[in-house]
Amino acid sequence: MATRVSPLHFMFDLKPLHHDAIPAALEKANKYRLLNEPGAAESIYLDILAVDPDHQEALKNIVLAMSDRFGKDYAVGDTHINEFVAKLSDPYQKAYYTGIVYERRAKATLNKGGLQAYELFTTAMEWFEKAEAIRPSGNDDAILRWNGCARIINRNKLQPHVMSAGDTLE
Repeated sequence: MATRVSPLHFMFDLKPLHHDAIPAALEKANKYRLLNEPGAAESIYLDILAVDPDHQEALKNIVLAMSDRFGKDYAVGDTHINEFVAKLSDPYQKAYYTGIVYERRAKATLNKGGLQAYELFTTAMEWFEKAEAIRPSGNDDAILRWNGCARIINRNKLQPHVMSAGDTLE
């Protein structure tokens, strides 16, 4: 009797993107993000980063694509996102995009009941303050994001989470 092999055991080698195709691939990935298809965009950014691991625009955009998925019940680990943020060469961008990751995690948490949303928003605000301190002249993006977080906290009357005996530690 022949042994059946489960198709789950097969792995496919990925085909490399040609370096000259990066600009078109980047444009395509950005369109997928705009079409609210962050998984498709993330896949393309990974192809770009496989060819050019330090491609700054692809690094920024994969962080955005991955964090787009927070509220959609996808399993997106912060560790993986943080690896991409760490590769950003500009200290302002590192701080700014770290703030965005926390802000988006906070919004997803708020939509699911809000436990610890306050802490996530205030951590985002701390990162936006770091970015603000080193921002390029004329760039107030970090201030706009900080204000957005403050408005959400105020509008929802968020407060620090106090641990109770019923809370479990993970």
